[in-house]
Amino acid sequence: MDLDFRALRQEFPLLAHKTYLNSGSYGALARNVQAAFAAYLEERLLSGANWDAWVAKNESVRALVAQLLRAAPDEIAITASVSAGLNALASALQFSGVRSKVIISDFEFPTNAQIWHAQEPRGAQVVHVPEGAGGAIPLESFASVIDERTQLVAITHVCYRNGAKLDIPGIVRLAHAKGARVLLDCYQSVGSLDIDVKAMDVDFAAGGMVKYLLGTAGIGFLYVRDTLIRSLVPANSGWFAQADIGAMDISANRPAASARRFEAGTPAVVNCYAAEAGLKIILAVGTAAIERRVYELTHRCMQRLEEIGWPSITPIPEERRGATVAVRARAAPQLCAELIRRNIVTSSRDDNMRASFHYYNNDDDIESLIAALNEMRSHRIAC
Repeated sequence: MDLDFRALRQEFPLLAHKTYLNSGSYGALARNVQAAFAAYLEERLLSGANWDAWVAKNESVRALVAQLLRAAPDEIAITASVSAGLNALASALQFSGVRSKVIISDFEFPTNAQIWHAQEPRGAQVVHVPEGAGGAIPLESFASVIDERTQLVAITHVCYRNGAKLDIPGIVRLAHAKGARVLLDCYQSVGSLDIDVKAMDVDFAAGGMVKYLLGTAGIGFLYVRDTLIRSLVPANSGWFAQADIGAMDISANRPAASARRFEAGTPAVVNCYAAEAGLKIILAVGTAAIERRVYELTHRCMQRLEEIGWPSITPIPEERRGATVAVRARAAPQLCAELIRRNIVTSSRDDNMRASFHYYNNDDDIESLIAALNEMRSHRIAC
């Protein structure tokens, strides 16, 4: 079935007056998500506290994330953020034995480096895989550091700075051959690309709802492979991590048999409303269709950048990039500020201007960006 992207675009009021190319920072607000916030407030006014409904809403988000990732609901923890999920996972790992190494890449978002460096007093040895020539990290660089002492390879799916995608299948094969586990940070891809954690064979995956999943900040998820859950007992805990959240038992920590053991305290109730609405939109459109749309738009944008002599630094092959197209820019924050004055919303990281695409973008958005950049060529840095 062909999707009417023109009609789908109408569900995002912001797009009527902004060229919005910043979904890698915060997804555009959909009418249904706005209505979900209103529904929460209305429910508060009518009932005050409605814990049964709120817990059910949290469980609905869990089931939708499981559907999104092709996992089972019992493999999903609903967390306050990626940081909360990774800290819970880190607290369940031991680094005092032979397997003390954690491998990360220089493509990581700060969270996925800082949390593992924070385990160094517990015995973790954190090893960085450096960015190579041309802004890539070849598989051979991972092969040179993953060994029998490696416990975890914690890697991003798509680099937040330049939109480059790591060779996840290759890295997973290398890690599993040495008995190591793989954590995938998919915050910069989930919702814009089609992700199947079972097909990818990753052991853990973390992400959140504020970007391409169209929800809001303050809510995320952690996937844990079912065969690993019972062997991992987080030292970070709370009443929603317990086997029976209604037991109010203060005599012991009795973690849930499911991935809920990686949760903590009271869920972010209002955020669950928004996350549920955003996830339903993404699943209704379909992540396979979204991925095709995103690749069409990003390819078109990269072609147009070449034509104006300001080529993207993002890799061209689809298997090596996500939904972000980045260009090198002199004074990138100032460039983004000038674009905002023209009602074009992008973002900057390092010396890069990032344009992050979603299915609701179109060719007009690309042409608005290209025309503006063509007028501001003094910001260009030659690659």
